[in-house]
Amino acid sequence: MKLVTALYQGKEMVGLLGELEDKVLLVKHVERKCFDSKVFADTLLICLQNGEQFLKDMNSLIQWVENNQLEGELYIPLKDVKLLAPIPKPAKNIFCVGKNYAEHAIEMGSKDDIPEHVMIFTKAPTTVIGPNEQILLHKEVTEQLDYEGELAVVIGKKGRGIKKEEAFDYVFGYTILNDITARDLQKKHKQFFIGKSLDNSAPMGPWIVTKDAIKNPNHLQVQTMVNGEVRQDSNTEHFIFPIEEVISVLSKGMTLEPGDIIATGTPAGVGKGFKPPRFLKAGDKIDIKVENIGVLTNIVGESSK
Repeated sequence: MKLVTALYQGKEMVGLLGELEDKVLLVKHVERKCFDSKVFADTLLICLQNGEQFLKDMNSLIQWVENNQLEGELYIPLKDVKLLAPIPKPAKNIFCVGKNYAEHAIEMGSKDDIPEHVMIFTKAPTTVIGPNEQILLHKEVTEQLDYEGELAVVIGKKGRGIKKEEAFDYVFGYTILNDITARDLQKKHKQFFIGKSLDNSAPMGPWIVTKDAIKNPNHLQVQTMVNGEVRQDSNTEHFIFPIEEVISVLSKGMTLEPGDIIATGTPAGVGKGFKPPRFLKAGDKIDIKVENIGVLTNIVGESSK
C-alpha cells in the first residue's frame, strides 16, 4: 500500500496511490459512500496514530471500491493533484542516523571516523517539503549546500525500550528523504543541527510504502542522481547499524510515537566527498531512487523564500 498526502481543490487529503502510480484514491471522497460516516482523520499523521485500525479501514475501503467496480470513477489522475510530503508537519524533529555507511564515514574523514555506536542528530520539522518542491539555496548563510539520499522509516506504534527482535512491530512503513546539509555551517558550529535544519532542507516522499510491501528494508538499493549523473549508489545491506538496532537504541529511555521519522543514513558520494567538492547550485535536479519505494525529485532554486 502506498499512501500519500495530496493537495486537491485547495484541501490536503490522505490518498492511496493506484497500482500503476498514475492515479490516486482520495479517502475523503469515498469514505461516506463506503462507511456512511466519518472514519478517517484529516491528516496522515493522525491516521497513523489510530494504529492497526487505520489499515483495517483502508483495506475495507479498497475492497468496497473493487467490489463495486468503481476504480475508474473514484480514482483521480495523479497529474490533477499536488503531492505533498507524506507527513507535511511532523510532530517532532526528524531523527537522523549519522555516518551509517562506512564508505561515507571515510569520505567525510578517515577510517577513524567509522562510529562504534549509533550517532543521532535531528532536523527541525520546518525543514520538510514534498516531491517537486524547491530546495532553497540559502546563499545568504551557506556556500556549501549538499545532498544526502536516504531511506526513511516511519514509526507506527508507540513504544519505549523496544527490543531489536521486536523493532519492526513498531514500523508503519518507509519513504525517501533527502538530508540537505549546509556543510560550512555544520563545520562552523561543530554540531549538526543548524547545518541540517535550514528551511526546505528535508525533501520527503513521494509516498509512504507500508511495511508489508518491503520484504527486507536492510537490503534495498539507494541511488542519488544530480542532473542525471549517478552520485550515490549503494545498498542498505551496508548499514553499520541496521534499522532494528537504530530503533532499539533510540527507544532506550525515549518514547517513539506514531508518525516519528527516522532517516537511516546516507551512502558515499555526497558533494563534499569529491575532490574538489561538488556542492549544489541553482537549477540542479536531484533524483533519489530507493528500491521498492520510488523516486523523490526536487530542484534547487535560486530564491531563499
